[in-house]
Amino acid sequence: MNTTDAAKKIGVSPKTVQRWIKQLNLPMERNELGHYMFSDEDIALLKEVHNQIKQGVPMQQVIVKAKRKESAKNAGGTVSNELLKKIADLEQMIYSKADDVVSYQLLVQRKEIEELTGRIETLERKIKELESKKSMPELQMSSLQMSSIDKPRKKKAVYKTLLSSIFGL
Repeated sequence: MNTTDAAKKIGVSPKTVQRWIKQLNLPMERNELGHYMFSDEDIALLKEVHNQIKQGVPMQQVIVKAKRKESAKNAGGTVSNELLKKIADLEQMIYSKADDVVSYQLLVQRKEIEELTGRIETLERKIKELESKKSMPELQMSSLQMSSIDKPRKKKAVYKTLLSSIFGL
């Protein structure tokens, strides 16, 4: 039964019922939306409160004689402790899983880096080989050029000596 129905049975307004619950710290059940849900025992308890107030008892001195249910705070505390423990366990599992994922990613990246390092070393060796092969023909070409430069000079020198011997130059 909701607050409005309970208030009608007792003969007060719904706001009065809510105020009594808060001021007297009465343990009432709530639904998933946070609305109070009243059982027959709860209605009987609220009727006792109403009778005491009708008799002129101040709100601070109202005595709730009904056998209290297991305190909602205690029940909520037990449930909240269990939930907190479950949340902590789940967080630990999440952190553990995250650590495993990061470790795996690091291993994969390390393997990729090693492969790339191997490829770079291979490329460096090939570059050195190509440079050494390239420098050999240059040496051969430079020696050929040097020899070709020397040969015409020798020929010119031979021609000069020949011409100078003929013409006397």
